[in-house]
Amino acid sequence: MVANQSKMSSAGHKLGQLIGDWFENYFVLPLLKEVAEKLGLYLDNRFVDRPARGDKIIWRDIDGNGVDYDFVLELGGTDEHIGIPVAFIECFWRRGSRHSKDKARDDSGKLMPMRIAYPTARFLGIVSAGDFTEPARDLVRSRDIDLLYVPKNKVVQAFSKSGLQIDYPDNATESQKLVLAADFEGKFSGKASKAVAKNLINLVGKVAVNSYIDRVKARLSALPQETASYYVTRRLP
Repeated sequence: MVANQSKMSSAGHKLGQLIGDWFENYFVLPLLKEVAEKLGLYLDNRFVDRPARGDKIIWRDIDGNGVDYDFVLELGGTDEHIGIPVAFIECFWRRGSRHSKDKARDDSGKLMPMRIAYPTARFLGIVSAGDFTEPARDLVRSRDIDLLYVPKNKVVQAFSKSGLQIDYPDNATESQKLVLAADFEGKFSGKASKAVAKNLINLVGKVAVNSYIDRVKARLSALPQETASYYVTRRLP
């Protein structure tokens, strides 16, 4: 009984993680891959098995603290060699607006030290989806961090077009949330994931998506060509 209650109580959180993983893998990753391919950069992310690092994408800040990032674009990086970091990007999905400003403060605070630790980092960015309030978005931008924001209703619509419900009323029971989480896992294949991502791109607008790609490219267009082993030594093994 206790085990079942625990499983049910975590259903909403689990569904959020599933959506967040999908957003990172099928929406954000392809955008950054396009940037990396066009500029000849290495895109480090958790969906690639990279012998040069451990399980996580960890870089040291100026105080020597290891910090884990979602995406890092590197100059001269390979699967076997850590390159020079030129961009750090975080992404997330938020179903509700509660504590949005705390999230904005935390993620921007995580990114900003990289400017000091790695002067080669020309781009710091956040890609957010869901209910992320305007004051929170303003806070991110005020810290000179690029923000691509995808409203919650567009994500919900993208899944709905593929026959999947991901949202629920605030008074939904844990049993109802468990059904949605189970339905997500049962129906969501790689093919379905790509279809929803295509739906979302159409809803956001290809012009807006391409504008984001161009924005990242513009910030990284004048990359340093010299090697900088100093920066690499700050990387955690």
